[in-house]
Amino acid sequence: MKIILIYDISLIEKEDQKRLIKVMKIARKYLHHIQKSVFEGDLTYGKLKRLENEILNVVDKKRDSVIIYAFPDGVNFERHILTDVEDLTANIL
Repeated sequence: MKIILIYDISLIEKEDQKRLIKVMKIARKYLHHIQKSVFEGDLTYGKLKRLENEILNVVDKKRDSVIIYAFPDGVNFERHILTDVEDLTANIL
C-alpha cells in the first residue's frame, strides 16, 4: 500500500531535537524522504505496523503530531509537483 507520513515534533525543550532525529531516522528506514517532515513509499501491512510501533516508542504523544495516510493497493491517485524543485522520487521504479 502507498504510505504518506507527516510529522511535527515539538521543539520546546533541549532534548526534543534528539527525538526529532530519531523519528526522522525511523521514517527513513521505511520510506523515501520527500521534504523536511514528509515521507512516502510503499509498505506491506506488517512493515506499516512496525513503522508505527517504532515511532510510537519515540514520540511524545501529548506534544508531537504524526499522521499516516495509507492508500490500499489498487487505489488510483495523482501526485502533482507545482514548483520547479527536483522530484526526489523520480528515480524510484
